[in-house]
Formats: sequence, C-alpha cells, structure tokens
Amino acid sequence: MAGIEELSPAAGPVETRPPEGEIDEDEDEELDETIMERLWGLTEMFPDTLRSAAEVTASGSVTVAKKLYSFSRAALWVGTTSFMILVLPVVFETERLQLEQQQLQQQRQILLGPNAGMSGGMPGLMPPAPVKM
Repeated sequence: MAGIEELSPAAGPVETRPPEGEIDEDEDEELDETIMERLWGLTEMFPDTLRSAAEVTASGSVTVAKKLYSFSRAALWVGTTSFMILVLPVVFETERLQLEQQQLQQQRQILLGPNAGMSGGMPGLMPPAPVKM
C-alpha cells in the first residue's frame, strides 16, 4: 500500500500503469461475437412479458409494412394502367385536333394573305358591316 508521502503533490507524478510484464493479454483480444449475439444476450435482462410484447410489436410492424407495400404496388399498377387507357387517348386526340386547326390556319394565311387568319368568319367572305344606331 502506498504511503501518504508517496501520494502527496510534492512527491511528483505517480505511475498508474502496471509494468509491461503485468498487463493481461486478454484485454487486447477482440470478442468473436456478432451484433445479433450481443443483442440476444442483452435481452436476458428484460422480463419475459416485455420481450414477448416487443416480439409481437416487431412482427406486427413487419406484417403491416409488407401489406402496405403490396397494396401500394397494386394501387400504382391500377392507377397507371387506368390513366394510360382512359386519359392518354383523349390527350393525344386533343393534340391532334389542335395541330389540324393550326395547319388549316397556316393554309388560309398562305392562300388568302396574312389577314385571312384573323377574321372570325369563313374564308373569302367579307366581315359584317357595322350597325349604325
């Protein structure tokens, strides 16, 4: 046992490490234990009711996540195919009609001049006369 004189501040720094020959070799070795084994070992400190409740909660969460994933896949498939079958033909037809009208407008401008496209009536007809009151 160290005396009081050895531990006083006047005695200087005290060596706290054991000499090299006395260090255990076991401290430097790494444990060959996986994370799952370590977690399983830690579960022993909890009561059985808490462990079973955690197991039920975890398995229920996994089941709900799987069902939600399956439902979202099915809903996405139904929504995508319905959109392609019901909406895309209407969009394509509307675009085609707009393109046809634009081509007719260009033909009118080429045949009848730049002002022919501006008139609201039929090509070749005179605009209506203004009405006097």
